[in-house]
Amino acid sequence: MYRLAGLFLIYALRAEKALTVFAFIVMTLVIVGDVISRKVTGLGIIGAPRIAVFAMIVTAFASFGLASDGRRHLRPKFADQWFPAAWDPVITRIQELLTASFCLAFAGVAIGVVQETYALQEVTRMLQMPVWPMQALIPLVFLVAGIRHAIYGLYLDLRPQLEANPSLSEVEGIKQ
Repeated sequence: MYRLAGLFLIYALRAEKALTVFAFIVMTLVIVGDVISRKVTGLGIIGAPRIAVFAMIVTAFASFGLASDGRRHLRPKFADQWFPAAWDPVITRIQELLTASFCLAFAGVAIGVVQETYALQEVTRMLQMPVWPMQALIPLVFLVAGIRHAIYGLYLDLRPQLEANPSLSEVEGIKQ
């Protein structure tokens, strides 16, 4: 089970990276293509801004997993020193399992929203594209994040180590 959990983390991270890069490239190419088209022909690409916004949304949601994997997501740090260091493994386990519970609950709610959008056959106004495929990304990223944090809670050694941010004086070539 431990090996399977490790493989899940590796492949989930690879997929999130690939999706993030792909969506960012699409966003960039669509916007650049639209600008070039406007300059050359006087007409832009129909729906380009909306397509770019969709690609940006995909980039943002896919990068949620990247932040989570790198332990760079937002969290309150003011309480980190409230408990003795000996309690850290237990507190970390509780923290990860609570985060997993939140993500899985949010994924469940998001599935309901996607199902409703699908049933209502909602489409975007400009492009007349169904909305639900874009929305389907939301429960997916929260499901993956929930599984990821559950794995971290069960196997603390699979949790990525947090790299300290260097101070300006530690960065080579920068003087204060």
